[in-house]
Amino acid sequence: MLETDELVQIKFDKVTQSATYTCVILGTDEKKFAIYTTPQSGRLMHSYLAPSKLERPYTHDLISRVFKGLEIKLKQVVINKLIDTTYFARLFLEQQIGDTLHIVEIDARPSDCVTLALLHKVPLFCTREVLDAAITYQD
Repeated sequence: MLETDELVQIKFDKVTQSATYTCVILGTDEKKFAIYTTPQSGRLMHSYLAPSKLERPYTHDLISRVFKGLEIKLKQVVINKLIDTTYFARLFLEQQIGDTLHIVEIDARPSDCVTLALLHKVPLFCTREVLDAAITYQD
């Protein structure tokens, strides 16, 4: 990501689901946009949002346990690119090793990034360019 990219904080609004896709609604008070993903991603996101006990750990639980074991903190998620109708996102991780603070930026699917952001209660951002280019979601 370029240092000159303006970041805009966005909020998770809701997730809706059909048999063939999941629609994750994100945005600001002024503009909302939709990211479409698989039904499986939607069911997983719903399972984390609902106050229920999961029978077995899912992939995001595994990732969170690895973060905890290695003392890695998820600091933020940034949706940084939109090509045609495909969104791209980055996880920003932080790990203190001795006197050195390591910050790592990792490319990941937006649905995974949003799920991890919700689990870890970290801020979601998108670039101004993505927000301006995204098609406005109408309820």
